[in-house]
Amino acid sequence: MSQITDDPRIDPRIKEMFGDLPNFPLPNFDSRDALLAAMNAPETLAAVENMTLFSEAEAEAVAPSDELTITTETFVSQPDGNTINVLLIRPEADAPLPCVYYIHGGGMALMSCFDFTYQSWGRMIANQGVAVAMVDFRNCVVPSSAPEVAPYPAGLNDCVSGLKWLISNASEFGIDANRIVVAGESGGGNLTLAVGLRLTREGDAGLIAGLYSMCPYIAGSWPRDDLPSSIENNGLVLDLHSNFGALGYGMDAFDAQDPEAWPLFANEEHVQGFPNTVISVNECDPLRDEGLEFYRLLLRAGQSARCRQVMGTTHGGDNMVLPCTDLALSTARDMAAFCRGD
Repeated sequence: MSQITDDPRIDPRIKEMFGDLPNFPLPNFDSRDALLAAMNAPETLAAVENMTLFSEAEAEAVAPSDELTITTETFVSQPDGNTINVLLIRPEADAPLPCVYYIHGGGMALMSCFDFTYQSWGRMIANQGVAVAMVDFRNCVVPSSAPEVAPYPAGLNDCVSGLKWLISNASEFGIDANRIVVAGESGGGNLTLAVGLRLTREGDAGLIAGLYSMCPYIAGSWPRDDLPSSIENNGLVLDLHSNFGALGYGMDAFDAQDPEAWPLFANEEHVQGFPNTVISVNECDPLRDEGLEFYRLLLRAGQSARCRQVMGTTHGGDNMVLPCTDLALSTARDMAAFCRGD
């Protein structure tokens, strides 16, 4: 019996979807070059490609594209001058709409907002009456639609540049520039908080209406005794006990304890003036406790923050439109309400 199947906390629908999938523990790598070679090997890419959990037709049934305008836009990122794609999803509306600026997961290392699983998640959010702009930043290990891979701060620079581009062009896209929130899950949850830290450091936190960080991947090293979930939940969808994260994203940034690379290094001074924030965690996620700790940091610093825990879910179990559609809808509605300022 698999670790997921044997855990009484986990929603039976998640057990059915993930219970027969093999666990893929990552080894420790000797160098970033060795990590890149292993993760970009044809057999590795094929294995990832074949791990399809649901079909595009099934996703369309619960996150329909009817009455949505979906386009691909581009901007030139700074300071490198590279071109980044943005998937823009907008409901039909005459007035400017609030917008969720969404940053996809994958440990800052892999995946793309153009993967159909992310497109369907973006549609589900947009169907709650807000625009969604999904930025396909440069990954640090396996390319997204951006062909380059680059370590920190490349991906963060792309996310910040894309946000400023979106704000500058909000009227063209029918977006209310005063109601943009940054959101993302896992590695995108890291980048969501990192965008907040960058904007706060530069005095620009007022550019956005808030942050919505789901299951944030922000410690950089695991296991940790002060983060019990990194031990008790390890192997439930995620196996964190390797140097993959810090080495892939850039060991120099981890060694420097740079909070914009790994936001759990942030202290109370770093978050003074931080945007209004929602932290959402999954009960059975090895990352659960680092999200809770960042939430508590914001409270200690006197900042506006709210935390929610989605019971019965493994890592990211409520940002996949299937199998737990009701949980995904609940999170999408909560995110949209936060974006509107309800």
